[in-house]
Amino acid sequence: MKFQRLIGTAASMVVALCLTGGAAAQNWPTKPVRVIVPFGAGGGTDIQGRLLAKKFYESMGQTFVVDNRPGAAGLIGADLAAKSPPDGGTILFTTASLAVNITLYGKRLTFDPFKDLAPISWISSVPLVLVAHPSVPAKNVKELIALAKKSGKMNAGSNGSGTTSHLSIEMLKQFAGVNVTHIPYKGGGPAIAALVSGEVDFEFATVLAAQPFIKTGKVKAFAVTTAKKSSASPDLPTMASIYPEFVSDNWYAMFFPAGTPREIVAKMNAEILKALKSPDVQSFMSKEGADPVGSTPEELTAYFKQEVAKYAKVIKAGNITVE
Repeated sequence: MKFQRLIGTAASMVVALCLTGGAAAQNWPTKPVRVIVPFGAGGGTDIQGRLLAKKFYESMGQTFVVDNRPGAAGLIGADLAAKSPPDGGTILFTTASLAVNITLYGKRLTFDPFKDLAPISWISSVPLVLVAHPSVPAKNVKELIALAKKSGKMNAGSNGSGTTSHLSIEMLKQFAGVNVTHIPYKGGGPAIAALVSGEVDFEFATVLAAQPFIKTGKVKAFAVTTAKKSSASPDLPTMASIYPEFVSDNWYAMFFPAGTPREIVAKMNAEILKALKSPDVQSFMSKEGADPVGSTPEELTAYFKQEVAKYAKVIKAGNITVE
């Protein structure tokens, strides 16, 4: 009887803990949530992150604070998020660069993206656009390639070593047989600023970061990297129309630290899907060239694995390494 009472008490405690956990998830968030953006201010990740943080505040009545932690192609911020307490207090809002870095950094990674991060939702897909400084005497991709081959001294900026903008430069080198100097920056904002100032000749920038400068003529656009033409820039050809295997986009997604309660992950996923359906978010993303996606955690997991495999092929073919 005494043993049975002990079992009954233990079972009651388990049920109580489950109910308490569920209630806590329902009430989440009870304090400000940090949204780690692992790139500098002004880039595509930062712009979308702040827009979504505002929507979450409006919906849940709690502050979502964007915390820019640039460096190491997004790995500094990702590492910080992965090692944060799994209590719903920290979200990582990152890009496809995370899929690149698994292969690029390998054993040097200080965390395991597959084991230490919990996918929440695929947020959006944004094409990269090949843009050049107005002083570059080229009118299209073929002329740019010919110029680069002739001079042998052109340089290309990127959002950081290991980002999709970096891998797009490497893809250009592989497919076009051209050699250019890669200059990494700490995010899309600093990279586009360097191009506008003439510090670099060209780059593959996200449409979000490049669009304002394309419209004002401070940079000129040649092509997009997605398989299909961009609705934001329908007059631009795709890189794939010139080099068939050249397909790359800069997707955005949110992750929690692994171990975050499933109820909190589910609630955050629902809030993301709701925000992406709101007219102001859809209008903003459409205007800036982004396509809202929204997914289940499971769908993001599968897509993430697929992207890791795709970029691993490019990295190995080019024998690409980072210091």
